[in-house]
Amino acid sequence: MINKEMKKKKVFLRTFGCQMNIRDSEVVVGLLRKSGYKICADADAAGAVIINTCSVRQHAEERVWSLAGSFKTDKIIGVIGCMAQNYKEGILERAPNVNFVVGPADIAKIPGILAKLAKDKGIFARKIYETDGIARPEEIYHTGFYADKNHGFVVISEGCSNFCSYCVVPYVRGALHHRHYQDVINEIKMAIDKGITSITLLGQNVNAYKDGNTGFTKLMELVNSIPGLKTFTFLTSHPKDTSIDLFKAIAGLDKLKKDLHLPVQSGSDRILKLMNRSYTKKFYLDLVDNYRKIVKGATLTTDIIVGFPQESENDFKDTLDLVKAVRFNAAYIFKYSPRPQTQAFKMADTVEKKEKEKRHKLILELQKEISGVKNVRIKNE
Repeated sequence: MINKEMKKKKVFLRTFGCQMNIRDSEVVVGLLRKSGYKICADADAAGAVIINTCSVRQHAEERVWSLAGSFKTDKIIGVIGCMAQNYKEGILERAPNVNFVVGPADIAKIPGILAKLAKDKGIFARKIYETDGIARPEEIYHTGFYADKNHGFVVISEGCSNFCSYCVVPYVRGALHHRHYQDVINEIKMAIDKGITSITLLGQNVNAYKDGNTGFTKLMELVNSIPGLKTFTFLTSHPKDTSIDLFKAIAGLDKLKKDLHLPVQSGSDRILKLMNRSYTKKFYLDLVDNYRKIVKGATLTTDIIVGFPQESENDFKDTLDLVKAVRFNAAYIFKYSPRPQTQAFKMADTVEKKEKEKRHKLILELQKEISGVKNVRIKNE
């Protein structure tokens, strides 16, 4: 009986997806610890299993469906995060062994849900889903838990209002909204008190941040002045909100790392318009030119999608040409996969799988060649 009670208080947590999901999992761990739960690395030893999910790529979803169905029904099984918000109670229909579904805005409710299910489990198979939340309570960011002893992710904004046609984020994380700048500063100070010396500011579109008169560059100036902080950086920027002021901040703030992740997605103006990216190839190239003039020796990374609906050979060639011209330090290259709810989901997926794989391989090999040259150059300087 004692062992069963102890097992009820042990939770196994698996995380899929981006840095925002990693931070969400840290928040969940902090909340659970405050409620007396222990996090364990062995799913078999846990009384509850939580899967924090990603809906950005189909492959990530397929892995979650497989994992969720692999656990025995003697455990409490929960699916949280973007898939939870995207499929809601549909998850309980497709994966009947799942006991609860919680969207990103409702993660503060997880300890209470576990307590209810632990009480009911074995008496009647209760199912709970919480996906109606709009905004998270600020206090969830102040539980004090960070997985890394030296580095911490700090969320400055949540959601997105760009509605890029391929992207599910606005549908699963809601409209863009910003935390108060003083709450962000307070969280960083608390993290430093725990020994954290490096910070990454997180948002789906960080450089659109605004809290009253405090914009993103002002926020970074405030972060830069915090005693005890050694270095910081940020993810992810949208080209349409990227400015000369941002480049000057990167160049001038001594604690801010001299690197920039600036997703381009495509080098074709026609495809960029279909993606609803709100900029042109020339606009992006001008940004890169200004960035490198202002921030000497800085690194530049990007995201690229190949095989977007209607992408022709010429469109793909435009992307190859852009990669050759910019010479990114690194690039994350993805094959397009249709995402439910998005505008692109309504478009015919015209590029065959074999052609997507071919284009992916070509651009990957090109970037590997560029990255190799850049790495050699860095070592020799």
